[in-house]
Amino acid sequence: MSSKSMLSSLIKPLDIQKSMLEGEKFIKWDEDSGVGTPVTLKVDENGFYLHWVDQNKEMDLLDIATIRDCRTGKQAKIPKDPKLRQIVTMGSQDTLEEKTVTLCHGSDFVNLTFINFCCTKKEIAQLWTDELLKLAFNLSQLNASVLKFLLKAHTRLTLSLSVDKTNKIPCKNVIKLFAQNKEDKKKVKTALDSAGITSAKDEALNPQKFTFDDFYNFYKHLTTRNEVEKIFDELCGSGKKKLMSAAQLVEFLNQTQRDPRLNEILHPYANVAKAKDLIAQYEPNKNNVNKGMLSAEGFLRYLMADDNPIVAHSKVDLSDDMDQPLAHYFINSSHNTYLTGHQLTGKSSVEIYRQCLLAGCRCVELDFWNGSKAEEPVIVHGYTFVPEIPAKDVIAAIAESAFKTSEYPVILSFENHCNPRQQAKIAQYCRDIFGDMLLDQPLENYKLEPGAPLPPPSALKRKIIIKNKKKHHHKPLERDVTGEGAEGVTGNGEVAAATGPVRQGSKESNGDEKLEEEPKKPTSEELPPPPPPEENVEDDLESSSDDEEKPATGEKDDKSAKETEAGAEISALVNYVQPVHFVSFEITEKKNRLYEMSSFDEKQATMLLKESPIEFVKYNKQQLSRIYPAGTRFDSSNFMPQVFWNAGCQLVALNFQTLDLAMQLNLGIYEYNQRCGYLLKPEFMRRQDRRFDPFAESTVDGIIAGTVSIHVISGQFLTDKRVGTYVEVDMYGLPADTVRKRFRTKIAPNNGINPVYDEEPFVFKKVVLPELACLRIAAYEESGKFIGHRVVPVIGLCPGYRHVTLRTECGQPLPLATLFMHVVVKDYVPEGFSDFAEALANPIKYQSELDKRTHQLAVLTEDTDELEEGGGGTSGGGGTGSGTGTAATTGQSSSMDDGTASVNSTTVSLSSGSVRTKRVGSACSELPGIAAATAVAESRVGHRASIAVAPLPPTTEEPPAAASVTSPEVTHVSPPPKNQAPAPASTPSLIDEVVADPVETFLESKPVREKKMELEKKLETLRKKQDKERLRLQASQDPDKPRTKFYMSNKLVKRLSSKNMYFSSSQDGESEADNEVVGRSIPRSQSERMLAVFKDHINQERELLEKYHELVFGCAQKVMVVAQTQQLKMLHVLLERETSDVMRRLQANRRQEVKALAKQHRDRDELVRMKREVASAVVEKGVHERVRLTELYEKKREELEKQHNEVKNQLSGKKAEAKATLERELEEKCTRLEQEIELEPRSSER
Repeated sequence: MSSKSMLSSLIKPLDIQKSMLEGEKFIKWDEDSGVGTPVTLKVDENGFYLHWVDQNKEMDLLDIATIRDCRTGKQAKIPKDPKLRQIVTMGSQDTLEEKTVTLCHGSDFVNLTFINFCCTKKEIAQLWTDELLKLAFNLSQLNASVLKFLLKAHTRLTLSLSVDKTNKIPCKNVIKLFAQNKEDKKKVKTALDSAGITSAKDEALNPQKFTFDDFYNFYKHLTTRNEVEKIFDELCGSGKKKLMSAAQLVEFLNQTQRDPRLNEILHPYANVAKAKDLIAQYEPNKNNVNKGMLSAEGFLRYLMADDNPIVAHSKVDLSDDMDQPLAHYFINSSHNTYLTGHQLTGKSSVEIYRQCLLAGCRCVELDFWNGSKAEEPVIVHGYTFVPEIPAKDVIAAIAESAFKTSEYPVILSFENHCNPRQQAKIAQYCRDIFGDMLLDQPLENYKLEPGAPLPPPSALKRKIIIKNKKKHHHKPLERDVTGEGAEGVTGNGEVAAATGPVRQGSKESNGDEKLEEEPKKPTSEELPPPPPPEENVEDDLESSSDDEEKPATGEKDDKSAKETEAGAEISALVNYVQPVHFVSFEITEKKNRLYEMSSFDEKQATMLLKESPIEFVKYNKQQLSRIYPAGTRFDSSNFMPQVFWNAGCQLVALNFQTLDLAMQLNLGIYEYNQRCGYLLKPEFMRRQDRRFDPFAESTVDGIIAGTVSIHVISGQFLTDKRVGTYVEVDMYGLPADTVRKRFRTKIAPNNGINPVYDEEPFVFKKVVLPELACLRIAAYEESGKFIGHRVVPVIGLCPGYRHVTLRTECGQPLPLATLFMHVVVKDYVPEGFSDFAEALANPIKYQSELDKRTHQLAVLTEDTDELEEGGGGTSGGGGTGSGTGTAATTGQSSSMDDGTASVNSTTVSLSSGSVRTKRVGSACSELPGIAAATAVAESRVGHRASIAVAPLPPTTEEPPAAASVTSPEVTHVSPPPKNQAPAPASTPSLIDEVVADPVETFLESKPVREKKMELEKKLETLRKKQDKERLRLQASQDPDKPRTKFYMSNKLVKRLSSKNMYFSSSQDGESEADNEVVGRSIPRSQSERMLAVFKDHINQERELLEKYHELVFGCAQKVMVVAQTQQLKMLHVLLERETSDVMRRLQANRRQEVKALAKQHRDRDELVRMKREVASAVVEKGVHERVRLTELYEKKREELEKQHNEVKNQLSGKKAEAKATLERELEEKCTRLEQEIELEPRSSER
């Protein structure tokens, strides 16, 4: 394989039709010039450019990535001039529209250019239309690697070869691509010379010396990429020949490039085989490939390839579950879609509807007003200078473009000011033009019933849903169907004087936000009715569907500015998105009609968010809400959508015509999940049993906070100008996570080609909610002019060394502009817990470190290990010890509490395995109460799942279903098995299985373990210090026998060490041979001195043990309080869950009974009566079950609180018992030492 073919193979080819590669004859025509030119139209083999050559061999091209739409047939443009029409007509068959291809391209949604081609057959036109649209919206082209964008630049330069007479590429074309300034042009020319592509005198490039490999070599010389070589050298380590081995590459892939949040089973770690595959793919030198080595050149190619993206490929593709209810998604939405500019003086356009839908927008707005011509309804911004557009044209444009780029449902937000006749026309246009795409009836499985969830997007594919006021026939007030008698009534009969927030004028956007108050004679319908019962109040609120009421502007009549009453024809089209006037969260929850939704302008929504954030989030879990810009935004600017995404609002509508920061963020976020316009909300924003506060600053329950570090190293081809550049990194998410204008690199002066920044990383220390957060990485000129940006979701961010290709304001890729950065993504670890987190993240490394330390300590502890472990071998005192001392020690060990021995070798189970650590001199032996508790805990806690500091080895016991909480950091509830069917109402409840955790659980919790380990370390330090003092004392007592000094001191230390808490009675009768080895006796004065020193040592030990006795039991107390509080909360969660399950089962039974009745009873009245009886029975059963579960909950709560009190008393008893045992053992130890010292003079007398 040649170098060229290998480098080309790194770029995945697209499937392009053969006829498009070979070319097709067209006539390109332009309406303004009135000229039709025969051309040959082609697409390059990589699908980058559409290019055409005329008869004069002049070539032009169009970047396919800038194509926004391709049309043929009725939607294609045809010449208005008859002469031009005659010129472009080719062939006799098919109509001109069917043979025409119209391409729409542009850099935003408003400023568009159209190019028209005509061919001989409609099949040819249809083929080119379909295939070009696929290429234009191809996700792999949009999210291409740096190598692919380099290939695109090379393709652009080489396309001119086919028409150039000299068959050479002018140097100026290459230089123009990269530089404008004189100094930068010299730099480009120097790079061409260094790469061997040109010589000093050449003015054109030989295509034989300008293959893609040559162009890539030129890229390296121009950008120099010294920062990558520096990284490579650091990874390879010291060595003359800088090559990376397969093992080093594996380490790099697993430690630097791997996302630590990935599951190890679903996403295994890289191995040597994987590393060798990458080397074979990216290493250009065959000898290195055979040796399994990677050079710096191959390393750079890997960093620039598809295998090293900044966003996981799974996030780009359709990755979200699309079977959730509609309210569980963020939906890409547009406000005042018809406008192309200013709210009052701008223009209206049919075209922008197409552009919004093609860009993934799934909710567009149509403001209908009465048309003056032939009573045809129009779309216009009422009472402004904005021109009107025909409503029928807009509906046709929506029908043609709605599902070209996304097959998921489109919501049409109607604001209807038309009279009944024109409303009927709108309804008929919808039926005729949309056809089967119109959802005019609810789906069979998703009825319009209280409590019934909305259908999922997957069930609504290629469906258009109408959002319009709905006429409710059960309204007690009567109305004139012509609207003439409804002067004082707004919406569907809502009284004008009704309380509640006042809505904006002309959809939400007229500047005047105050209703004119003109004295009017109230009609009979305006008079307040007598106070109705509660049920009637709910009905009135239900029918008040004027959710976007309009105040009048200027001197217009007040009633005409508001939406008119919905006609029967258009009401029949409304089902799952029924707008109603919002009154309160309580009333909405009581009605429980999930198909109703409300709209709020940004001010009203902000007020609701401030006053009732948790309720707002809860509302959005089941029902849709739409947020739109305030009416004072005349310039069509946008609010920040993240504010309302944080509350779970689905339809956050923005002005698509304004590409400000808010719109850039919106386009960037909806770029993912296949750009389908729907993003699944995080789980805690969907589940009814989770409570979420969007203003949370601490960790959200059940959500792991994250830490993100961004180190901007360098940039490539940011601009062709010779200016300074800098990069800003912002984060958007919850208020606690949002960081703006804080992180900015230095300015790299006069360098747009290869600026280097390489400063300290930007660290977002604690990201409370990573699933809702995104990063915006933006490059600017030093003047502040925008260059390009990229919006990346934190949850899909790939760590490691990555290249980030930048986008324009409209989300189109910038051809060559990239940033090179180092990304670190990990779970948030509070200060002081980093070592523990490291052990959990890499247990193998942690174990190897422990083993290494054990071997290092073996030299120092070899003589004492056997004594501590109670081994039966001989003592290692220089090879001169006898077995007597060992036997004595064994006897002492056997007399110790069994709990101590069981903790000397403590098992800590980690996430990826078990780490068994041997502790020299357990601190638990000094706290007997805890030692005994630990032994019990090993047997009772071992079977529990997900203990905070990992469970001990599992036993054969069955795990209980109760909630088990062992530390403040982690709460775990063992759920019922997934394959277990919901239990019937008579079966035992999960609530019954909740039991209080035993006291041993808390004595084995993480904080207690940490305190015990801390005590061990301090005891070890104290003992070493005391041993040194004893050695000095022994040396002063026996200066004449240096040969036996080590043995004697060692033996005395062993005999008198504080570790040996018990001495057997056999020591009083030691053999005479041992006494001879000891040597001379100790004088009484020296004995008294030794006794005083030992007593002082015991007192020091007493102080330390008593201090940690309080700390250990204090930690246990805190853990117990937190755990018991969480358990009571979990008990309430189980009650809500079981209640919900029971209600769901009852509803399912009711539906089955109703279906059975419908088959049995043909009499409608009888069927209605039977349905009422079934519903009444279900209500009665539901009430009974609720009462039963509530009583069970109260009984269990009292029982649990009683158990908690018992555990508290047990802990207090354990504490007192441990304190008493500690005091007793220290006193006994002191007494034994006094006896030992007294024995020494007597032995000398013998």
